[in-house]
Amino acid sequence: MAALLNGSVEPYSLPEGEAQRARESSAALAEFIRDDVTQVTLRLEDRRSGRQLEASLPSAVLRLLTQALAQMAEGQSLTLIPLDAELSTQQAADLMGVSRPYFVKLLEEGRIPFRRVGSQRRVRFEALQRYMEEYQREAIRAMETMTAEAQQMGLYE
Repeated sequence: MAALLNGSVEPYSLPEGEAQRARESSAALAEFIRDDVTQVTLRLEDRRSGRQLEASLPSAVLRLLTQALAQMAEGQSLTLIPLDAELSTQQAADLMGVSRPYFVKLLEEGRIPFRRVGSQRRVRFEALQRYMEEYQREAIRAMETMTAEAQQMGLYE
């Protein structure tokens, strides 16, 4: 059953100057998990306060952390959303980078499936992701067509 995503879909970004540490951590973790680890204990220590924590992590979580660090080291901002999450129209619009009224128009035109809960519209993240991927494919096809036409007309070399 899909759960409503609580809160905002604000991205997580690294503070200025943290990219190198993320890159090094990602590389170290990638090397560590190369040997198909199944049971991992992560030890955290706050060097200022001396607080320590040990936590057992599933290997899938360690792989996710490794990928997240690598992406953030490259300057990417990340948002973690369960695939089966249901989004409000505002959350979905924020993810697409469009206004809420424009997003609602897409829903009403039938471009993205949704369901109603009372007067509220809910969109599954998977449906939104499919729409965004198809939109990107169409944009690429249109650019390729325009480029080919420009080349045929001698406008583009």
